[in-house]
Amino acid sequence: MPDLQLADKLSSDALAIWKAGVDVVRAERLIAAAMQLQAGVLTVCGDQFSVADLNRIAVVGAGKAGAGMAGAVEDILGPEFVERKVTGWINVPADCVRPLRKIVLHAARPAGINEPTVEGVAGSERILEIVSQLSAADLCLALLSGGGSALLPAPAAGITLTDKQAVTRFLMHSGATIGELNTVRKHLSRIKGGKLAQACRAGQLQTLIISDVVGDPLDVIASGPTVADSSTAADALAVLRKFAARPPAVPQAVFDVLERSTHNSSGLPVTVKNHVIGNNAVAVAAATRKAAELGYAVQSLGSSNQGEATALGQELAEQCLAQRTAKGRPACILSGGEPVVHLAQTDRLRKGGRNQQLALAALARLWDDGMQNVAVLSGGTDGEDGPTDAAGAYADARVVMHARQLGLDPQAFLAINDAYHFFEQAGGLIKTGPTHTNVMDLRVALVNPITSPIV
Repeated sequence: MPDLQLADKLSSDALAIWKAGVDVVRAERLIAAAMQLQAGVLTVCGDQFSVADLNRIAVVGAGKAGAGMAGAVEDILGPEFVERKVTGWINVPADCVRPLRKIVLHAARPAGINEPTVEGVAGSERILEIVSQLSAADLCLALLSGGGSALLPAPAAGITLTDKQAVTRFLMHSGATIGELNTVRKHLSRIKGGKLAQACRAGQLQTLIISDVVGDPLDVIASGPTVADSSTAADALAVLRKFAARPPAVPQAVFDVLERSTHNSSGLPVTVKNHVIGNNAVAVAAATRKAAELGYAVQSLGSSNQGEATALGQELAEQCLAQRTAKGRPACILSGGEPVVHLAQTDRLRKGGRNQQLALAALARLWDDGMQNVAVLSGGTDGEDGPTDAAGAYADARVVMHARQLGLDPQAFLAINDAYHFFEQAGGLIKTGPTHTNVMDLRVALVNPITSPIV
């Protein structure tokens, strides 16, 4: 019989550790640390601007953290300053929209549907219009975070939004990495790959970035709208060839545009400074501190973990098995990064995300012994895992027990990427709503050695 009291404690602790990691990278905290206004001087990541010398401040951008970032900017500047000098537009998911004083939060896509939309195109056009009307006496603040690529669509001449949606879906379903996906997106856009900076006429452009990409490559995060693009159209074509893309799955117009592209964004006419103000390493560090506070011996695998979600879940389960037979204190295995899911061919209704897939893979590996003394949690720091209302999922002995009582076979759900419906029935879904940040995923595995007393 599984020790359900221990299972509940391990899962509760895992969730507390995960939340500690998410809380430290919430947009409001990161913006407050990066930007201050004192005695008429605005400081942005160490650069200072005299408020009296600024004509206007335009705040533009896109991302899942956009609402929190924009709200924090208005709070720091204060109502009087905002009313006199600030204008702005941020493309965000629909469930992040709320009224601000002067910065418009625009619903650029529905919640949980991470692809470009007509509304996103309209918002991107408005952003390009705002920055093109600025002058040398103005400051432009760009606020970028994960999800910005899908939220900032502006199809290049020669292709339609439908074309962009098709190539985006194809690459995502093929298991392309975020770097590969964004390499293609940049060369099919009038705003990505440095083109927002090229359109900007402000005296200076300061970009504050919350990174959702391993290694924080500036030209990949949100497809680098304010960063000179080092990739080429030939690189984008190489990505498509890697995944054997061809019409009609990827429209012929996409290939035509890439084959004749000569765009080069290596030169940016405005003075641009890009600042990464938050990333997964910050979240992992905070989670490490919380786990230690709760009495766990922490093993951190870092923030650069990539790969296929099912394989990573199985590997994490193997690490838990090794820790379960070790002597010493209860252990916490932490890791960050962003895996991909290879979608199986099926006609059955399915639902899930990379974190739910990873947690279910770990559960399936530990199914036979009921996940004794082990809890595994995997969650997206943005509160959104795939096209679902869950941030991710956790698995423990109680979830296994419920699944067995219901006659659920984890391997059957895992095989068709239907992790959501498994956890929806057995328990284990993590639902937070939008967290107003996005620094990839955070995984927490807790193991109580069999030979140790209950923690």
